[in-house]
This record gives sequence, structure tokens and C-alpha cells, in this order.
Amino acid sequence: METAFSASMGTEVEVSEPLIEKITAEEDQLIPEWKDQITIRGLAVSAIMGTLFCIITHRLNLTVGIIPSLNIAAGLLGFLSVKSWTSFLSKLGFSTKPFTRQENTVIQTCVVACYGLAASGGFGSSFLAMDKRTYKLIGTEYPGNRAEDVKNPGLGWMIVFMFVVSFVGLFSLVALRKVMILDGKLTYPSGTATAVLINGFHTNAGAELAGFYFDFSPTYVGCGLICPRIVNCSVLLGAIVSWGFLWPYISQHAGDWYPADLGNSDFKGLYGYKVFIAISLILGDGLYNLIKIISVTFKELCNKRTKVSKLPIDNEIQGANEYTESSRLLIDQKKRENVFLKDGIPTWFAASGYVGLAAISTATIPTIFPPLKWYLVLLLYLIAPALAFCNSYGAGLTDCSLSLTYAKIGLFIIASLVGTNGGVIAGLAACGVMMSIVSTAADLMQDFKTGYLTLSSAKSMFVSQLLGTAMGCVFAPLTFWMYWTAFDIGSPDGPYKAPYAVILREMAILGIEGFSELPKHCLALCCGFFVAALVINLLRDVIPEKISKFIPVPMAMAIPFFVGAYLAIDMFVGTVILFIWERINRKDSEDYAGAVASGLICGDGIWTMPSAVLSIFSINPPICMYFGPTIVKTFEDLKGSTYKVTYIPISLMKPQQ
Repeated sequence: METAFSASMGTEVEVSEPLIEKITAEEDQLIPEWKDQITIRGLAVSAIMGTLFCIITHRLNLTVGIIPSLNIAAGLLGFLSVKSWTSFLSKLGFSTKPFTRQENTVIQTCVVACYGLAASGGFGSSFLAMDKRTYKLIGTEYPGNRAEDVKNPGLGWMIVFMFVVSFVGLFSLVALRKVMILDGKLTYPSGTATAVLINGFHTNAGAELAGFYFDFSPTYVGCGLICPRIVNCSVLLGAIVSWGFLWPYISQHAGDWYPADLGNSDFKGLYGYKVFIAISLILGDGLYNLIKIISVTFKELCNKRTKVSKLPIDNEIQGANEYTESSRLLIDQKKRENVFLKDGIPTWFAASGYVGLAAISTATIPTIFPPLKWYLVLLLYLIAPALAFCNSYGAGLTDCSLSLTYAKIGLFIIASLVGTNGGVIAGLAACGVMMSIVSTAADLMQDFKTGYLTLSSAKSMFVSQLLGTAMGCVFAPLTFWMYWTAFDIGSPDGPYKAPYAVILREMAILGIEGFSELPKHCLALCCGFFVAALVINLLRDVIPEKISKFIPVPMAMAIPFFVGAYLAIDMFVGTVILFIWERINRKDSEDYAGAVASGLICGDGIWTMPSAVLSIFSINPPICMYFGPTIVKTFEDLKGSTYKVTYIPISLMKPQQ
């Protein structure tokens, strides 16, 4: 009996059954059961690190408003903490359980789930947009800014809100993990880099390779080395279309299409075009691929006999008891797939979990925010999985999580439905609900990629996400409450300006008036780009592959529409480097490109931790060399940053335009 599986380059090969049995026997001996991957010491380390990372995240959220990825730092500190502890006990004569890469991965996942709620829970954005200070900053005479639409943060209701909202996102896409990771082969660069880091710590060869290639270099050059070439080219094309042609063209009509004297973050001006056109392009691509995946899955379920194509294979692999270097890569991939699918999470469990938690949330949230009626909460949970898929798909392609961008969709829709009587509070609460779901779903899929590459059980990853989320539901509100009671949060003259608060409240006020308040031709352009995304995807599927491989990816094109052109340049530099490397030495490029890319990402990722700690104590380096636009720290410029880019390290932070 022969078994077929896909190699990393998409070629399907056959491996004899005796060899597969040998692999399975080896992995059963070396890989701990999913329950053994979750340990008491790991949870203790996760709780301590999760609290620390929540403090760091709140500090960044309330100052610059941009949260870098701390995944890599979590993997590194998790390794150092447990390794130091086990070494200390060993010197005292105590026997300790071996520290495995799987346990390291679980710690990293738990920490990310914990501090992720501090980033996406609404503490520095939607919650503060409701408070009295933000109401006064906008102005008591500002049209639509009512004194009745005020709700100050409270420790009790924030903890309850976290518990009823935060777990729902974990169940929204867990059933699609195989589709996203194995079938779609999405790269999730940060998840891949974290896996390389963890593997490097737990294998001698990996440690040597990872240490050799660590470098404090731009993250997105590394992303360009990992991401497919068509994705990098699509990002560059999107930057050219938007910043090279579209935004300059719209700017020429200032005074006609929109008032010329508006600020950089006013939704009635150029900023409104940037936000809503980018959202339209992203939604068109995401919804098309979601419908496509559902259709293919339904077709496979209806077809009882799945046909697998088989290609001739090398004689060294078929029926062999020993395998060569090239076949070892194929066998390693098969091992990862076996482990990834071994402890599966049933679809019925994911679906019932989502429905049950959504029902609890639908009944509870209106008691916290009365203007957000139960049927509006239900509406949010009906559209949330589609938006969560779009965000996870985009993060898998480009490493950018645009959770706040998607949350603005919920904010705008709910605010327009409720109207002047409570629409601001309802819209801001909806923003918090949506942001939590789409951000958690993307983080979970990123961690699934890490677990896949470190041979960690999907079940242990999911359980660690649940445990980390439970920690975050307590630690994130508590650490935020420390800032709220100790500092003058939201004051334009203080260090904690909370730049998102004013922006989101203004958007909620705009949403009360509906789409009629958008600048001229904005809605028509949004519809056009939405249809364009659908047409481009359709062309990619219907025309021959030799031509379709040159058609851009709309999701990748949309990222620089809003983020900026610098991202496109960095990623394109990475793909150019890889292209030249392939021409010089293809074998070396295939063997080491992933390690080099992961080293670039890890270098910046590890540096976020000491950089963030220095930032907390307001310590500036004595000498700073930076090749890029200067970060202007005035309040007006910070107002331009209106969403969270999850995976940009501090060293690459640039103000949003």
C-alpha cells in the first residue's frame, strides 16, 4: 500500500507503507502526548510573563498606539525561564522533567493569548472613547457628541466583558486550521520565525543555524524572503496604485470632493477614502476565498471517495528503509502533518462552542451597554466569522493583522443602525466585540503555524489558548486599571494621550449619520474596488495557471493602501534578494532562505522586549541610528494612527498617513 503526500514545493510523491510506519513509531516515542505538553511550571511562567507583557502592551497602546508582536520575545523568555529553573533544580540534586519544544510552544501560545487581550480588548481604544475626558476633548458643542453617551472604565464590567467576548474568537476559525495551514500553505511569517527560534533552542543543529543567522534587520525584508513572490509583487503593486496614483488624484479634488481644511485623521476627508477603500478591497478578496473554501469543503464532503493524484517518485524513496537528504524533507513534512492532525478538534465542538458562547455574550452585553440591543449583538456574531477569516487570511499572506480596521466595520454599521439615541456607545461597544474576535482568530492561526512547525499538538495549542485567554481576562483589566487610577489617561498634555480614543469616538459620531456623510464618490469607489477584488480572484481561478500565476492577490494589494508604501518596499527587497540568490545558488537558497528570513524577523522581534522595557521607564538610547521617516510625537500626528498593526516591531514603527 502506498501513501501520497505533498512536498513543500507542491509536488506529490509516494512513500511506502513500511517507511511511514517507521516514521510513526519514531514520532510516538519522541513527541509527548498533548496533555504532557501543558505543565504546571509552564502555566506559572505564562502567568508571570503574561502580566508583564500586559503592562508593556498597555503602555504602548496609551502612548504611540501601535503594538508590536511579542511572540518571538515570549518564545525566548519562556525558554530562558524554564531552562534556568530546571538547571537550578538539577544542581540542587532534584530530578526535573525534560523541557521540550512542545512545552516551549505552549508557553509562547499562552503568553500571546494573555497579552493579546490587552492589545485588542479595547482598553486603549473603544473603552476610552466612551469616557468623559474624550467626550470633553472633542467638545461639548460638537454635533452628535452627547453627554448621555459617556461610560467611564470600571474594573468589574471590563472583566465581565472580557470573559463573555474573548473566548468566542477562538472557536470561530478553529475548524479551518487544516485549510489555512496545510491546504492553503499560508506562510504566517511571524509564526514561522517563532517556530524556527524554538526549534533552534531545542536541537543542536537548529541552535547553530539560528544563532548564525540572527541579525537586527528589518522584519519585512525577512517576510519578503518567506512570502510567495506573487504576494510581495502584489503588495508593491498596491503601493504604486494607491500612493502613486489614487491618493494624489483624490487630493487634487480637495475643496470639491471634500473640504480642504480637514485634518489627516478626519473621516470626511482623504482619510475616509483610505480606510473604506482598503476595507472594500480586503472584504472582496476575503469573502471570495471564504465562499470558495466552503464550496470546496462541501464538495469533498459529498464525494465519499477522494481521488489523490500520484506521480512517479525516486527509487531511493519508494520502499526504502533508509532515505536521502531530499526525501528526509518530505518525510519531515509528513511527520508534521501527522502530528498536526492527530489530536484534532472536532468541527461539531468548534461550532457548538461558538454558538453557545455567542448566545451567552448576546444575553450579557446589553446589560453592560444598554444601547447595544441583543439582536445587534447577534448580528455581530453572524458576520464576525467572515471578517475573522479575512483577517487571518491576510495575516497569513503578509503578516499584518488589521483587527481594528475590521472592528471599524462593526462600529460604523451598529452606530448607523442605532442612530442618535445611543449610537455612539453602541458603535464603540460593537467595535470592542468585533476587534476581540478577529484579532483572537488571527493570533490563534499564527500560533497553529508555530505548533505545526514545532510538532506540537493542535489540541494542546487550543487548550493553552483557552488558558491564556482566561488569564488575560483578569490580568489585562487589572493592569489597565493600574494605569487608569495612577495616571491622567487621555490628557493631551500628558504622556498617556491614548490617540485612538478621539478617533474612534469621532468615527462613531460619523456613523450615526450613515454613509451619506462619507466624502464625495467614496461609496462608489468602495463598490468598484470590492467588485474588482471579486473579478481578479475569479480570473485567477478560471484562466490557465501559466497566466494566472502573474495575476496579483487583492488582499496583499490592499495592505499598503492603508499601512503605507514602506511595507511594500521592504518586502520587495526581500523577494529581489531571494531571486538573485536563486540564480547564484538555488540549492543554498532553498536550504537557508527560511533560516535567514527567520533570523531577520527574530532579530527585530527579540529587540522589541528590551526596547519596550526602556520605553516604560522613558529611557532613550544615547545614540540612535534610524533609516526612515522621523516619528512625530505631537498629538495631532498620533491621531493619524487609527488601527493596530500586530506584527510590526518597535524599530520599524512609522506614523500612519
